[in-house]
Amino acid sequence: MKKLLILFLLSSSTAYAQRNFTIDETVFGPSKFSPTTVYGVQWTKNNDILTHLTPTYQELVSRDAKNNWKEETISTASELKSALDKIISSDKFKLNIFPYSYEWIDAEHIKFQLSAEKNLYDISYNVKSKSASIINNIPNGLTNAETSKHTAYLLGNNIEIITSDGQKIQVTKDTINGIVNGSEDTHRQEFGIKKGMWWSADGNQLLYYRKDETMVSKYPLPQWNSRVATIKDIRYPMVGMKSEEVTLVVYNIENKSHTTLKTGEPKEQYLTSVTWDPNNEFVYVGVLNRGQDHLKLNQYNAKSGDFIKTLFEEKSSTWVEPQHPLIFLPNNKTQFLYQTDKYGYNQLYLYNIEGKLIKHLGFNDVIVDDFKGFNSNSTKAYYVGVTNKGLERHLFEVDIKSGKTVQLTHTNGLHNASISPTGKFVVDQFSNLNTPNKIQIIETKNKKGHTILEAENPFVGQINLPKIEFKEFISPDGKTPLNARITYPTNFDPSKKYPVMVYLYGGSHAQMITDRWLGGVGYFDMYMAQNGYLVFTLDNHGSDARGRDFTRVTHRQLGEAEMADQLVGIDYLKSLAYVDKDNMGIFGWSYGGFMTTSLMTKHNTTFKAGVAGGPVMDWKYYEVMYGERYMDTPQENPEGYKKTSLLDKADQLKGNLLIIHGAQDPVVVQQHSMDFIEQCIKNGIQVDYFLYPSHEHNVRGKDRVHMYDKIARYFDMHLKK
Repeated sequence: MKKLLILFLLSSSTAYAQRNFTIDETVFGPSKFSPTTVYGVQWTKNNDILTHLTPTYQELVSRDAKNNWKEETISTASELKSALDKIISSDKFKLNIFPYSYEWIDAEHIKFQLSAEKNLYDISYNVKSKSASIINNIPNGLTNAETSKHTAYLLGNNIEIITSDGQKIQVTKDTINGIVNGSEDTHRQEFGIKKGMWWSADGNQLLYYRKDETMVSKYPLPQWNSRVATIKDIRYPMVGMKSEEVTLVVYNIENKSHTTLKTGEPKEQYLTSVTWDPNNEFVYVGVLNRGQDHLKLNQYNAKSGDFIKTLFEEKSSTWVEPQHPLIFLPNNKTQFLYQTDKYGYNQLYLYNIEGKLIKHLGFNDVIVDDFKGFNSNSTKAYYVGVTNKGLERHLFEVDIKSGKTVQLTHTNGLHNASISPTGKFVVDQFSNLNTPNKIQIIETKNKKGHTILEAENPFVGQINLPKIEFKEFISPDGKTPLNARITYPTNFDPSKKYPVMVYLYGGSHAQMITDRWLGGVGYFDMYMAQNGYLVFTLDNHGSDARGRDFTRVTHRQLGEAEMADQLVGIDYLKSLAYVDKDNMGIFGWSYGGFMTTSLMTKHNTTFKAGVAGGPVMDWKYYEVMYGERYMDTPQENPEGYKKTSLLDKADQLKGNLLIIHGAQDPVVVQQHSMDFIEQCIKNGIQVDYFLYPSHEHNVRGKDRVHMYDKIARYFDMHLKK
């Protein structure tokens, strides 16, 4: 391993007959060169036995602590197929591998989904008797299925249920275009919304969103796939304009009743953190005002829909951003965990159902990133937390009664770990800059480890990897550390001068710099480094995983603090003897496109070339939920909208700017780039433009290769001497 590590760090290209990436590999390389791993890593129920698939995906194996973690086969794909053949005889299905998305039900049974020609099946399989049974099934191709005792799914904009005895129930029958039931796209999937339907614990009541967007403006997307182009209208609520009206409805299977929760006025509000009471009696909802600065966690009666009480409130001078449902303690149905960054960092707080804060379960400045559950007697909780100024992720254990917190993983890097039912062992998968992938079992008491897999560097002997290095700068505020990353040209020679490509995003809920394999560098970045560029990326204020204060400084003036941070890194680059400061380029997509264009106009002597993909050019064209959180409405913040708009700054553009947009973009609508181009024309400013007619906000698949090739050629044309 030492030899491989040295090879990686020095980026030697002489020891092996190695090559650079092809342009196709900028898109398809991750699947081609991914480090080896094992899938389906899970603890069984109530004991310290770990299971996972073999690298061939043909066997499910177990590792028992009592047997020194020796690998033993407990079932095979062929055994599973034989069991399935006995219960599914009238439907065609393929089973070439053992399903890696299985889940343990008890000590002997797993469950998983099987997609066949006609139906999607939920299967229970006994790994000891090698027998299978169908839990339930729905016709294949239906969307957003939510399964409990019964299964709910969407048919267009309506909900249908198949009961456990095969009966079909049509829950909603709305025919008006603009009424949408059960959709995860409610509130445009902001506020952590990942689903639009929730079963009660007993499986007899279905809670769902009912979204009325009939009053929201229609936005036209031209369709080019017919001889005469047509228009596809989407509902797009722009900032300061009419937004959707959402309610929550409970459908009771037993009495076929619909009950709307009385969430009150105004109708333009956000219903978030939706959680069923474990006793099936109440629903908890985070009711957030349209201004997104006042949250009430409310309790409602599921039977009558009546408002019961407000447990607590959160207010902010900037914004409140609920992202998680409540987590009730398995052994105490009157207490729950709540996540908030109200006091600086997203952490756990223990409340009771009266709204009383029992205990703050946070630890230092660690940010809760992924809640992992409880131990078998529910005395301790586990989560993956963000550490080291956002660079690392580690597993933490917190005692619910005392609040005592222990860090369970320690090697630097990004860890995705889970605890055994007894709490005695951790299965830990991690990577860091120089470690492709390592999976091990760690004993929590003595930290003794047992390695399951340690992947080799998949590029050795094949690809010329560039040197990758982390950097840290201080923000213009004089105190805040900023994480950055440099990818050096292959065969880097400090006596030479190199053109630069700055790649950035800069917006909320994204983080570019973490201590994971290759430092998180994208394949296009490495492609550009292999072709003679120094590639630079920095996470500015506003980006993710650094806490409340790191984000809130952008309020009402998006792009300003972000640019100031980026310029710190850019000034550093200019100070380097091997940087060709006269040939610097910048590239970003979406918020990164906004940042690219902002820097190309407001700091117009820095970059000779830029590529802005799907760029926001004026926040008044963006949607309500995201836009008003950070900028308020145009009516409330006219100066902020004017300051951040790029439409009246087109005349300041210098250098060469290529704008790329998807003609079907429903996120950053094409009007942004078209209006900017119109301003460039009026001011006699030359700008380059390229449209992908059939793509939405991102260019995907084979066409993405075309896009990267275009960007690389553009920078070569303008930055290489």
